[in-house]
Amino acid sequence: MTRRIVARRSPIHGNGVFAVEPLAKGEEVIQYKGKLLTNDEADELYGDGGETGHTFLFTLNDDYIIDANQNGNGARWINHSCEPNCRAVVEESPSGNPRRDKVKIETIRRIKPGEELTYDYGIVLEVPHTARLKKLWKCLCGSPKCTGTLLKSKTQHA
Repeated sequence: MTRRIVARRSPIHGNGVFAVEPLAKGEEVIQYKGKLLTNDEADELYGDGGETGHTFLFTLNDDYIIDANQNGNGARWINHSCEPNCRAVVEESPSGNPRRDKVKIETIRRIKPGEELTYDYGIVLEVPHTARLKKLWKCLCGSPKCTGTLLKSKTQHA
C-alpha cells in the first residue's frame, strides 16, 4: 500500500483501509489486485459465493474474476458502505484484451486523514435473496442510509 493509505482494524468489519493524508475527490487511490480466474475456476474454488457472506473476489468482466485471496494487495481490505466515499471503476484495456482490464478504487468525495475508505460492493447473487442469505451478507457500515445487506437486487443492476 502507498503511504497515503494504511490497513488496520476497522470498526465496520475486520480490517479496513484508512487515509493517512487528505485525499481529493476523483483521486485514484489503489488498484484492486489478485490472481485472475475464470468464472468456472472461481466456482470450483469457492462455490457460487452466496454461502459465505465474505469474499475477496471481484468481478472484472464477463470473462474474469480477480481473486485477492491469491496475490492480493491492500485494496481487498476496503470495506463496503451503503454511503461510500470511494467507488470501484473497471478500466478496460486499450488493447481490448479482457485479461488486461483493471479495477481501480477512486474517491467520490474529499477524504480526511483517519477516515476509513469504503465503496458499495454491489453484490448481485443469481439465487433468491432469502432471509438467511441477507443475514449472511449483513451490512455493518453503520450509515443512516444502511440497507442492512451487501446484496443488491438483480433489477437494480440490469
